[in-house]
Amino acid sequence: MKTFVQCVVFVAAGLLIRQLCLVAPAQEIALSPVVAARPPTPPSHRLAAVGSAENAGPTVAGISAKGETTNPSKADGKGDPALGGERHPLYRVTKSDTFEVNFTFSPEYNQNLTVQPDGFVVLRGAGTVLAEGFTVPELQQAITKAYGSFLHDPEITVTLKDFEKPYFLASGEVSHPGKYELRGDLTVNEAVAIAGGFTQQARHSQVVLFRRISLDVAEAHLIDVKKMLNSRSLREDWHLQPGDFIYVPQSRVSKIRKFVPASSMNWYLNPLQF
Repeated sequence: MKTFVQCVVFVAAGLLIRQLCLVAPAQEIALSPVVAARPPTPPSHRLAAVGSAENAGPTVAGISAKGETTNPSKADGKGDPALGGERHPLYRVTKSDTFEVNFTFSPEYNQNLTVQPDGFVVLRGAGTVLAEGFTVPELQQAITKAYGSFLHDPEITVTLKDFEKPYFLASGEVSHPGKYELRGDLTVNEAVAIAGGFTQQARHSQVVLFRRISLDVAEAHLIDVKKMLNSRSLREDWHLQPGDFIYVPQSRVSKIRKFVPASSMNWYLNPLQF
């Protein structure tokens, strides 16, 4: 009897210890959400930044809900930070461009300038200033700074007079290879038509479009003009960009034609004549 009572007490003690072990983790789990629900106190400067962001409204890809960009360094606030470039880039001055500088209150300094081959312009009484690669507003600021050393708050207006116009190049087996002004939205087929069309030696299925993406790198796109014209669909026709170069190679038949006698070539081309 005594042994039975000891076993019962031992089992009861074990169940009590097991219950206590299960209750302790449950209490920790129940308390953890309460502790985690207390956010850390942000620093004062972060609170100021959050407050300004809430006043400006939500942003998506660097553009606020009001349609304004959050990157003020882009031209006219039209930069596209999501693409890493400008949505409407301004023209940048290059060599041989000419522009007019007018002074509102000092007309004796009015002048017409031409960008030299080294990219600089010579200002009257103010030395040389780098102009190549600048937009017109940036160039206006640089000239204002140059004359600001001896003129008090000069008011200057810069106006482009002659600049490099958009163009494309056509070479190879076209009737009139050369450089053409790019006016409006042109495609490769339209550009070939402007250049006089294909010659009899042209390889219509291997037209190459070279597009420069940097000073040292250019892309090459192979265009099957023959397939597009036969299918009567120009949906895959490439749209030109300023500086594009179109090259039309020579067909294989025209390459070997000069090595075959004319009489033999006529027989192969028209065997019914014999």
